[in-house]
Amino acid sequence: MYAVIKTGGKQYKVSEGQTLKVEKLAADEGASVDLEQVLMVADGDNVKVGAPYIEGGKVSATVKAHGKGKKVEIVKFRRRKHHRKHQGHRQQYTEIQIDSISA
Repeated sequence: MYAVIKTGGKQYKVSEGQTLKVEKLAADEGASVDLEQVLMVADGDNVKVGAPYIEGGKVSATVKAHGKGKKVEIVKFRRRKHHRKHQGHRQQYTEIQIDSISA
């Protein structure tokens, strides 16, 4: 059984027991989170597709940790103009573990 959920502007294919990193959620470590934007649920040959979301669909997850991703470096450079701009960014994420899928 798997589901397609939407969180943080992205879509993820998840199954029970899976651990994944999503955009930062406002929840403490160890807290339970309900993701209610479920786009699709498949259980063998039985497939439910929402328009756009499944009514009554819910994915329960537990927050494992918060962290920052790898550094992305942004460099802008103009040759022969004595112009250089250097910037870095580390995106924050939340690591969650999927507990149950219901539709």
